[in-house]
Order: sequence, then C-alpha cells, then structure tokens
Amino acid sequence: MITQELKQQILSLSSDEQDEIVQLIQAKTNLWAGITKTPGVVGGDACIRNMRIPVWSLVEYRQMGANDDKIIEAYPQLTAADLDNAWAYAEAFSTEIAQAIAVNQEA
Repeated sequence: MITQELKQQILSLSSDEQDEIVQLIQAKTNLWAGITKTPGVVGGDACIRNMRIPVWSLVEYRQMGANDDKIIEAYPQLTAADLDNAWAYAEAFSTEIAQAIAVNQEA
C-alpha cells in the first residue's frame, strides 16, 4: 500500500526533514492556522501567529494549572482562537512539545 510505504519513508527521515514535510503540508492545506515555525526564531519552535510565544510554553503554563483565562491574562495579545490552535497543535505533536518542555526545564 502506498500510504504505508510513504509512512515508512517519512519515519526514516531526520527530524528536520520531517519538519519540512509538515511545513509543506501546512502551506498546502492551511493546517494549524495561526501556528508558525520560523528557522532562527525561538529556536524554530512552533509559535503563535508569528509571535515569539512558543506553543510549548503555553502547554507548560497549562500544566502548571493555568486555565485559558489566566493564560490570556498573562498574554493579552493572545485570543481564545490562538489557544485553541495551540492545544490542537500540541495534541497532534505531543512528542515535539514534550521534548521542547524538557529542553527548557534543563536549561
């Protein structure tokens, strides 16, 4: 099956190559609207609408007990739609987000 073969090929790529594929798909389908990844900006991490607010930091804030209202209070430039996009992205790329949180906690 072509889908299974493609999946195996994608999984054999490096993380950076996989990220390139995700970005290509995002550009073609407008998936993860409001989430951007820009090389050299916040380490290339997924951020909200070209801002320097990485998705992983919002997830970490939520893990510490903050609800959406508290997060928007702390980041008034964010909207409820921004948070919805962040949570959807974080769910789809949970490994990426967990790794980014771990790296940040080690720093």
